[in-house]
Amino acid sequence: MEKYFNTEGANILEDAYSLDPLKRIDLDEMESLIQRKRYFIMHAPRQTGKTTSLLALRDHLNRKGEVYAVYANVEPGQAWRNDVKMVIALTVNEIAKRTSMVLKDEMPIVLREEICAKGDSGSQLSDYLSALCSRLDRPLALFIDEIDALIGDSLVSVLRQLLAGYDMRPESFPMSVILCGVRDVRDYRIHTANGEIITGGSAFNIKAESLRLGNFTQEEIRTLYGQHTAETGQVFDEEVYPIVWRATEGQPWLVNAMARTATWDMRENRDRSVRITADIMHHAMELLIYKRETHIDSLADKLKEERVRRLIEPILAGNEADLIDPKYDDDVQYCIDLGLIVRKPEIRIANEIYLEIIPRQLTYVRQTVMLEQPNWYTRPDNSIDMCKLMESFQQFYRQNIESWTNVNEYKEAGPQLLLQAFLQRIVNGGGYISREYGLGRRRTDILVTKPLLEGYAGIAGPKQYIVLELKIKRASKEQVIADGLRQTAEYMDRCARPGLREGHLVIFNQDKTVAIDGERRDITWDDKVFHEEHDHAGYHIHVWGM
Repeated sequence: MEKYFNTEGANILEDAYSLDPLKRIDLDEMESLIQRKRYFIMHAPRQTGKTTSLLALRDHLNRKGEVYAVYANVEPGQAWRNDVKMVIALTVNEIAKRTSMVLKDEMPIVLREEICAKGDSGSQLSDYLSALCSRLDRPLALFIDEIDALIGDSLVSVLRQLLAGYDMRPESFPMSVILCGVRDVRDYRIHTANGEIITGGSAFNIKAESLRLGNFTQEEIRTLYGQHTAETGQVFDEEVYPIVWRATEGQPWLVNAMARTATWDMRENRDRSVRITADIMHHAMELLIYKRETHIDSLADKLKEERVRRLIEPILAGNEADLIDPKYDDDVQYCIDLGLIVRKPEIRIANEIYLEIIPRQLTYVRQTVMLEQPNWYTRPDNSIDMCKLMESFQQFYRQNIESWTNVNEYKEAGPQLLLQAFLQRIVNGGGYISREYGLGRRRTDILVTKPLLEGYAGIAGPKQYIVLELKIKRASKEQVIADGLRQTAEYMDRCARPGLREGHLVIFNQDKTVAIDGERRDITWDDKVFHEEHDHAGYHIHVWGM
């Protein structure tokens, strides 16, 4: 049976295409920290290979025979929320079970029953670890995975019980502890049952280091995909690799998911003589986004959190002013730890797939209730009549923007999101949308790609390309149009698609009043709505006001 691209849980190296998990971590540094009896953190966004690396490190250390390395996953405790007694009991049980597996001995489980019989959850974890380590003939290195799945008083209790025995290591307490989760423990904001807010750093101030597991490099993506070619003979065209890099920027789950979609979910490509081309990989990305798998759904769910909204909304609206305030520094780091954004060279959405997921998720419900149908705007050659579509959207926007803004949490980015929802409704299943958010440039660039042939033939066949530039009016109409024409033409130059000669500049006017003959009056829809056509830098550009 051939190997597969894994997207479900830790890798089983014999079954799945895998990079060497010990080469993805700084093995020398981690071994040095363990030997120096340090407690430290390993963190990274979800589904980047943390568990696979921890399990590989466990097995590596146990083969060396200098310590007992034990891996324990405390995520089941999340279901019990602030039931401290139950969470501590589950944590002790997990450590006992896993230690018994390493030792191939029932002693840790028997010991757990003795300690738990005392019934004191306030010190049960530290008591158990102390008693366990006292009975072992080697020091214990304990890896606690999914530590940030715990919350509130339960998390505080686990951290403080680990802290309580620190001075007894290694004879009567773990020689080294690795806490593994999405975030660095210093970023935890723990709300106790009494309303007290405790930072993770204060509850676990013995942390020596914080190590972050990174994404795949471009070379590592080639190595991973090369394993599939070596096993099956199926070749990835050279043009595939830059597409995968831009789409994922090395996020491990996305890298695997794109390859799995292209080589397995697209059933016709299970024939290993089929070369995986750039067009196939583009289509695989679209299918991946449409399927809304668990990784994507869990990421989208984070958009509901207020501290995430405070960061993502200004990016969508192109307003950098809200991101330079120091009071948002913790929110920035939180979103980086989640893998949603990156900081360099500027704050931006982490990769192209997340760029697509975020606006689609924020407009998903609106799309499902829109009455507009793709065939209303489709010409006989299967291309989109963009002028007809934009005329319809002007009316739709006029009727719906107020109600949309009232119910949508992302109000600042509301106009751009409403147009994207409208476009997505028309394009869904028959094309795809690429987006760029110009933080500091106060605009959103959109490229719509519409295959002119139906079904699978459309992947490699002729396509229609449509460029839209979305801007909020923040100056005079004349200045906004002048800037927008230049920016639209620049974006069309960057896109460089065959036959792309026509663009659309969309200007959203959110002013409340307008100056007429030196006097100000309330602005009307007739003042906002217009359609002009301009020739600029060799392109024909429609300008739509609303």
